[in-house]
Amino acid sequence: MAKTYKQYKFKFYLNMNHYIMLGGKQGDVHPHTWEILLSMLSDNTEMTLFVNIEKKIDQIMERYQDKLLNECEPFDKIVPTVENAAKYFFRLIQDEIIQDGWIVLMLELSETPTRSYIINALFDEDSIWDDWYERLSEENLRKYPEINL
Repeated sequence: MAKTYKQYKFKFYLNMNHYIMLGGKQGDVHPHTWEILLSMLSDNTEMTLFVNIEKKIDQIMERYQDKLLNECEPFDKIVPTVENAAKYFFRLIQDEIIQDGWIVLMLELSETPTRSYIINALFDEDSIWDDWYERLSEENLRKYPEINL
């Protein structure tokens, strides 16, 4: 019998500052309240305890809350654009929640209400699924054999 999944959407907010290097010069440090919208699948057949997944993602994001993103790994080495941040957070969140039966389908990161970058795991041109799949531990591959990517 095929495994069934339930789909959920979550929103999280992250207050961070960052700057971009332009033409070899540091741009102004400026704040954002970044909105992270996640579309996720769960293999949980029981009632979903939202507080558990929300707490886990809050713990992941806590290390960036109210920080200068440029001083946080890996953004101390890569430019903290909305695109780079979205790619990094997608992988970070997915790696942390897969063992709990969750899969991130889509992440939308907005640095303002009018600007967002979207990663859709099914259509992403950067092969996020390939990279993520290669990095899965043997334990997770045994636990989730139905994930054929």
